[in-house]
Amino acid sequence: MIHFVLLLSRQGKVRLTKWYSPYSQKERTKVIHELSGLILARAPKLCNFVEWRGYKVVYRRYASLYFCMCIDADDNELEILEIIHHFVEILDRYFGSVCELDLIFNFHKAYYVLDEILIAGELQESSKKTVARLITAQLVETALMFNL
Repeated sequence: MIHFVLLLSRQGKVRLTKWYSPYSQKERTKVIHELSGLILARAPKLCNFVEWRGYKVVYRRYASLYFCMCIDADDNELEILEIIHHFVEILDRYFGSVCELDLIFNFHKAYYVLDEILIAGELQESSKKTVARLITAQLVETALMFNL
């Protein structure tokens, strides 16, 4: 199970968070601070898995963003790397070469994508075409609601 998803910039700024396990606001802040220090300090040649507090944190860097997911210690790290890559591919398809600014100014769309892929910390949809179709329909529906 995925406990939370973090997107961090190289400067340690949080660009997106999604929590699937209950954490208080104080705990969330502490987790983000700990993990950003831990992950950003790692050399690029090291593996993309970190053991942390009895969990595993799987991360991958794309351009200036670190995509991080915290999983149970006995979960498959390679599967999570594939989920991260799947998420990035869909963001790329949707935004056309996604960058940090896309996530800053269109964070709600990034959350739509993430919510279509993951539900309650588990992979929901693995088809890129299905996710793209659902997101487009959802955004069109939202646009129609606000135009009325």
